[in-house]
Amino acid sequence: MALHMMRSSAPATRAVTRAPGVNRVSSVRVRAGPQETVGSASRRQAEVMAYLETLPGQGTSSGPFKGVWDPLNLAATATLPDMRRWRESEITHGRVAMLASLGFVIGEQLQDFPIFFNFDGQIKGQAINQFQQVGQGFWEPLLIAIGLAESYRVSLGWSTPTGKNFNTLKDDYDVGNLYFDPLGLCPENEDELFELKTKEINNGRLAMIAIAGFVLQELAEPGVEIFDHLFFTIIRDVDYEIDIVEKDLGLPPSIPLPELPEYQKGQPGF
Repeated sequence: MALHMMRSSAPATRAVTRAPGVNRVSSVRVRAGPQETVGSASRRQAEVMAYLETLPGQGTSSGPFKGVWDPLNLAATATLPDMRRWRESEITHGRVAMLASLGFVIGEQLQDFPIFFNFDGQIKGQAINQFQQVGQGFWEPLLIAIGLAESYRVSLGWSTPTGKNFNTLKDDYDVGNLYFDPLGLCPENEDELFELKTKEINNGRLAMIAIAGFVLQELAEPGVEIFDHLFFTIIRDVDYEIDIVEKDLGLPPSIPLPELPEYQKGQPGF
């Protein structure tokens, strides 16, 4: 998830970007300064679409959709600064969602262990209910850490807010690149870097859908943790398949079927 944070070998104004396995190379110069938003609507839209085609996470590399996926036709009225800001937002939200999805599941599994800020064992139950159970001693350093991280990100990529460039990114800012690569994982090869950025944006999009699904699922079934939904059905199905094979071979059952949780008893398919 930190791949967009890593050092990039391609600056924001680079003219050529190529995805792995793609022979066609875009020759459109992608500059995002305000001077490129001047002109006719058709020219502006063409510039926006040309910029989108150079981004990771578009076309066959992020199937099943081909080309630029824009069902709401937002690019029709957007400017290049708009698209760069939206891409920055998508990358940032994707990274947060990946952390949230992981923390959602892990938090529920570690609640029985007296570690971190749960020494008294008061943090328990569904993850959606653990937020308000955390003590004040956790929130103060967290807010400070978030403030420092966001201040660094804003200073790196966002323009000084004035009347002309309010809520815009710097022209020379490589969107999503925070130059954070402590393990030196960022490849020097542009095709490899493009592929890793595509994987990051795809995983971020999936994580945003996943964390929303986690929250809605726990709201729909109070008291049932997300781990029960993720793994009980898989274990049950595997045990049933093994039982069928053992019966066909005339063998005694070796694996007892798991006991259904109370909330699933009597439901169709159980």
